[in-house]
Order: sequence, then C-alpha cells, then structure tokens
Amino acid sequence: MIDPMLKNLEQLFPADFTEEQKAQAKTQFLKNMAVEAHRFYGGKMQTVPKCGLYGLNWFNVWYTPGVSKISTTIREDNDASFALSNRGNLVAVVSDSTRVLGDGDCTPPGGLGVMEGKAMIMKYLGGVDAVALCVDSKGPDGINNPDKLIDFVKMLQHSFGAINLEDISQPNCFKVLDELREACDIPVWHDDAQGTACVTLAGLLNALKLAEKKLSNVKIVLLGAGASNTTIARLIIADGGDPAKMIIFDTKGSLHPEREDIKNDKRNYRKWELCTKTNPEKILSMEEAMNGADVLIALSTPEPDTVKREWIRSMAEKAIVFACANPVPEIWPYAAKEEGAYIVATGRGDFPNQVNNSVCFPGILKGALLVRARKITDGMAIRCAHSIADFSEKRGINPDDIIAKMDETEVFAVEAADVAEQAIKESVARINLSWDEVYIHAKADITAARALVEDMKKAGHIKEPPPEMFEAALQAAIESVHRMH
Repeated sequence: MIDPMLKNLEQLFPADFTEEQKAQAKTQFLKNMAVEAHRFYGGKMQTVPKCGLYGLNWFNVWYTPGVSKISTTIREDNDASFALSNRGNLVAVVSDSTRVLGDGDCTPPGGLGVMEGKAMIMKYLGGVDAVALCVDSKGPDGINNPDKLIDFVKMLQHSFGAINLEDISQPNCFKVLDELREACDIPVWHDDAQGTACVTLAGLLNALKLAEKKLSNVKIVLLGAGASNTTIARLIIADGGDPAKMIIFDTKGSLHPEREDIKNDKRNYRKWELCTKTNPEKILSMEEAMNGADVLIALSTPEPDTVKREWIRSMAEKAIVFACANPVPEIWPYAAKEEGAYIVATGRGDFPNQVNNSVCFPGILKGALLVRARKITDGMAIRCAHSIADFSEKRGINPDDIIAKMDETEVFAVEAADVAEQAIKESVARINLSWDEVYIHAKADITAARALVEDMKKAGHIKEPPPEMFEAALQAAIESVHRMH
C-alpha cells in the first residue's frame, strides 16, 4: 500500500535498484502520478465564493442593483478596488509558456499545469488567490514578441493586486520584467528570476554559515545564464558578493568583457552587465573555473550528468553545490556527496535541502499585497532572502537542512511581515501597517486557506484518488527504469 502522502518512495522500489535507478524511478513515478491525478480532478483550481449567500435576494446586494454603488465608488477612487473587490488579494500568473521548467516551449496551453500549480501554491502556502493566464505572444512573423506580453499585462493590471510572470524564455523575459516594473502601478514579479534568486540567496547564506565562510570572500561558479542565474548573480553582488570572484557560464562559454556576441545583442543587456563585472581573469573552461571554487550554482540542462563528478572533486573544502534544474538536477545529490560536496541542494522536495521558489513567492507576494505595494524592489527581495535565512537559522540548520520547508507555515507569515516593512521603508506601499498587523493578517489567511482544503476533503467535495492510481504509476515507473537499463 502506497502512503497517500507520498512519503518514503525509495522503499517502494526493488531492492536491487542502484541509487541512480531509484532517483530515476522516483522522477518517473511523480510524472506518471501528475498525469493521472490531473485527469482525475480536471486540473487543480476552481472558483469558490468568499462571501455568504443567505437566500437569493442577496444577489441584489452582491450583484445588481446594489453593486452599482461599488462601481461608482471605485470610479471616484480607483484604489478603493483593493478593498471592495478581491483585487487586493489576487495575482495574475502570466506566461507565454516558451520555457516551461526544463521542457522548453510547450505552446501557450502547455504552461497551464505549471501556472495552475503556482496558483495552488500561492493559495495553500500564502493565502493568496491567483489565476493562470497562458497567452500567445507570437507576432505575425511567428516569433514571440515581448511587446505583446507587455501590452497584455498593462491592460489587465487594473483587475489584479500583483502580477507573477512565469516561464518566459530569455532574452524576452528581461525586457518584459524591466519595462513592466516601471510601467505598472502594482508589483510585477518574475518568479523564475527574482523568486529563484531570493530563495537561492537565502539557502546560500545559511550554507555559508555552516561552512564557516563569508559571502564576500567565496569563489562562486554559476552554470547557466538564463533569467534565474543572472538574477541570482545580481542579488548576490547586491548583498555583498564579490563579482571578481564570480564566473558565469552560458551555452557558449564563460561571460567576460570580450563576449562581443552578447555585447552586440541589445536584448541581452542583463547578461552584458555581468560580462563587464565578473570573471576579470577571463577564465574560459568549467574545469578551470571549478578548481578551488567554494560554491556551484547550477540552473542549466536538467540531466544528472550535466555537472561532472570531477568538477565537484576539484572544488574547495566544504564545497557547496546547488543543482537546481527541474525536473531533474544537473547531478544527483548522492553523486555530489560522494565526490566531497559538503552541502548539496536541489529544486526538488524529495531530496534534502529543497531550494525552491515555493518557500519565497507566497510570502513575498502576500506581504506586498497586504500593504498594497506599487512594486517589489530588489531591496524587498533581499529582505525576503534574509527573512527566510534568519527564520531557518533560528529553528536550527544543518548540512542536510539549510532552509525552511513548505510545511513550516510560520515562515510565510514572517516573510510577509518583513517584506511589507521593507516596502513601507522604501515608500512603495500605499498603506502603512505594523509588522504585527501584517503577520497576524497573513497567518490568519494562510491558516484559513489550509483549513478550507481540509474541510472540502472532509465534506467529500475533494475526493481522494483511488489506490489503483498509485499502483499503476509505480509499476509504470519501475518498468520504465528496467527498459532504460
């Protein structure tokens, strides 16, 4: 019998499976379960009223004629829409699905699974409502046009309290975020970039504490130069990391001041900024870069041999390895440990040290929404990273547990309060609330969201998946691994 909570999956696989085969089987099992569970429920999200309906006459209040007063009140003061509608707690998850996880361009509707997942995590972990919006950004020439996404978000911003951009391929993602952050009067947050950077910085801060190293002194190699790693580099530098000790690689090699291909493509302005700041010695190969490196942050090709064992072997003592590609890390954690890594983190919850945006974005968005922030600044993101790191350290950290997990409800309310406080400090908040007011409100909303799911399960409105689904997914995963080997 498989535990419906999906715990201890490794124990379900044949005893003669190697560690690599167990990791492969676990990945395949989760993918099989995803397809069958999504089909069983018809997706993950639905719309449910938040108000009471005490007889059909209440439609005269919630709709016409009474609702006319809501329209005219908001007409006189647009900011009233945050209090008189769900706008104040509502996020649009916007994507053109051109880079979905590690699967590339999945066509606009192909991103719905991830965007609905984002909405589900926001609700369950942050008490935030969200809507998945996957759009076609192609122009008449069939090429994805960032201006179409920019115009779309500008038009819909008046119905939402914040925008979460997701799975937009580079270099378009840089222009979309930077223009919308300035053009919109609500926060525009690119979770692939800012969320990943925020939670990676949080994990790195605690990993360095355990390794007894300082951010300003360590040599950091970043494999991958997409939206995530370029923003990670930028936040690390802003928080005290030394760009001269940082080497970043994209698919064509290391970034350095002589990369004319990046310089000449104006769309890659974010990467060019890093070319001018990092790798002053112009180190060209991963082998040389990894020699004596203290930290590797990989957000690259999702395959377990993308990062070579010998690279890890050549790193400094107490090396820190973040292999965070999804759905498969660039090196299996057991392999990195065997080669001497002190701390290994991935983006997955079924391995120790999950460094995943899910610990960040529900809290930072909740805090921004509660003070009706006009934007999420880099200062707010850095404050969120330190909030997560400090919370984790206070409850205890070790090499296999460097950062708070999704089931630690408290961390999201603390993040929300810290981020809201920073928004007020930077004068981007519409309203002023105390730290305690934000914390109490966020904690209550998060508790209510989780209780609602449990109540719906108890009442039978959310049905349990049948045991046969689990067994079929498991057997298919085992057979898949047998075929591979």
